Amino acid sequence: MTDHTAVSVRVALNTGFHAARARLKILVEGGMLPRASEVAYGEGIAGLAELADPSAGQTRLADVCLEDLTETDDCAHIALQWEAIATDGKLFTALLADLMLIPAGNQVTALSMTGTYWPPPGRAGTGLGQAIVRRCATAVIGSFLDSVACELVHSAGIAGC
Repeated sequence: MTDHTAVSVRVALNTGFHAARARLKILVEGGMLPRASEVAYGEGIAGLAELADPSAGQTRLADVCLEDLTETDDCAHIALQWEAIATDGKLFTALLADLMLIPAGNQVTALSMTGTYWPPPGRAGTGLGQAIVRRCATAVIGSFLDSVACELVHSAGIAGC
């Protein structure tokens, strides 16, 4: 097994690209992406601890690094990196990914995240099968994208996400 897995998840949003891009800018400035990252990472680690090794549950997200939002007429992009603390207290990169918005029709926008996910190193990640790591990575990215998609489509304070 390799020590990482590549993953890509894409969702369609029932909103126009320009509105989604403007809302993404507001979310970035408001600090929503680090909060969504913490929740998604926590859910993924809880699943990994349940599926493979309880010690994985002792890792936690330490930092979310975001590059500046870049925008063009047909794309919005943010590169992000998640740093986590392993059970031995050492930092490791948990995710390197690109979050993108692109038009997918008149009132449809594609939100995607493509990147590389690393399970916790050491005992917590030892012996994990590729299927378990892929399942965890897809769940983490999916959870993160669901949170972002909900915020992009629904105004703050509106239920339904």
